Amino acid sequence: MKVILLQDVKALGKKGDLVNASDGYARNFLLPKNLAREANAQAMNEYRNAENSKNFKIATEKKQAEGYKAQLEGKTFEMKAKAGQGGKLFGSITAKQVAEEIKKQYNINIDKRKVVLESDIKEFGSYKADVKLYSGIVANITVKVSEA
Repeated sequence: MKVILLQDVKALGKKGDLVNASDGYARNFLLPKNLAREANAQAMNEYRNAENSKNFKIATEKKQAEGYKAQLEGKTFEMKAKAGQGGKLFGSITAKQVAEEIKKQYNINIDKRKVVLESDIKEFGSYKADVKLYSGIVANITVKVSEA
């Protein structure tokens, strides 16, 4: 019997999957516990609509990420910081500060966890960083730190 899972079921599949389960298992366990619903015509239509919606959302997010990559790729972001003697910064430049600078200059919201710095920025100079925009889409930027 074909069923659409309403929740994750161990050894069968994840929520939203269309799976083939034995008739007894489906009728006696999955359906009474509301873990699945029978894949009749109406349910299949809803399933296809949900899949199409999910695919459209993924395509839209990918296209947006590609646009952001085109805007950010190879750009240099100038950061100002105070330092003591010998060029050592008071504190360091963090991924959060880089994400805020991207937001300020390009109005692109980037989560600070998506900004990957090559190394800790604790001195003046130029540093490479990666901005993970989507799965497999990464923009390479440069962070230049100078004295405030």
